[in-house]
Amino acid sequence: MSSSVNPAELIGIDIGGSAIKLGRFDRQGNLLAEANVPTPQPQVPGAVTQAVVEAVAELDPRRRADRVGIGLPGPADRQGRIARLAINLPLWRRIPLADWLEPQLERPVVLANDANCALLGEAWRGAAVGTPDVILLTLGTGVGGGVLLNGSLFSGPDGAGAELGLIGVDADGPPCHSGNRGSLEQYCSIDGLARLSPLAPAELCQRADRGDAEALAVWERYGQRLGQGLSSLLYVLTPRLVLLGGGLSAAIHHFLPAVWREVEQRVLPESRERLLIRRCALGNGAGRLGAARLALEHFDTVNSPPS
Repeated sequence: MSSSVNPAELIGIDIGGSAIKLGRFDRQGNLLAEANVPTPQPQVPGAVTQAVVEAVAELDPRRRADRVGIGLPGPADRQGRIARLAINLPLWRRIPLADWLEPQLERPVVLANDANCALLGEAWRGAAVGTPDVILLTLGTGVGGGVLLNGSLFSGPDGAGAELGLIGVDADGPPCHSGNRGSLEQYCSIDGLARLSPLAPAELCQRADRGDAEALAVWERYGQRLGQGLSSLLYVLTPRLVLLGGGLSAAIHHFLPAVWREVEQRVLPESRERLLIRRCALGNGAGRLGAARLALEHFDTVNSPPS
């Protein structure tokens, strides 16, 4: 890799189904420059790769950053080299994205699940600062998940762990792209909300803000399903903090009471002791910030001498 770059800066990238969000950061996580570009449609790997290369060139024309972290809507392998699967993107299965990008960007690249990146961002400079045991759920086009245990990300032995949105909440529910039926994603994503109401999420939230009884009832039902899925996760992981992010979290004030009622009914007090449930603090910027943090930690670890 080129040695002409400034090692004090980082690039974090969040690849989504409709947009690619990029940020250039210093080592303290301060945002120095940003860019948002549309995700090519269809979102095939080659077109997305080229869009990333072009966007990085625009974001960092003077090559001040020496490493790149990328969040993806699906699991990466344990080494952060291969996009193993992106359930809601076409043809994304075992794509060696880091190998594709590194020769073109001329700097090292590491990959991770986008919800894991969002959690890293929140733990670095957001709502999870100082909390070692955290669950994060992203509520949007899909339902992503990240888990922090004892201050470290949990992703399983092969990088595919903590796919929290794919847990089952109804064995006879709608089919999921994962092959499951009745997954949490099928009830708590945007499509899941659409099964409860034909209104767009923003309109549904606005109507509930005005006290519309039908809109409030929809958010109540949504919160019940989310609380049911979350209850299972609490029994397994017993975190101190649950963070809710993604676009649907804008309506958290309407559905969080129902979530709490389900949790208090279904989860023993010993398994939810001192539990907090709150909205993410960093909004849509969490993923790219966390991807930068991923690059900082990963390459510092890789390059550090053995003790």
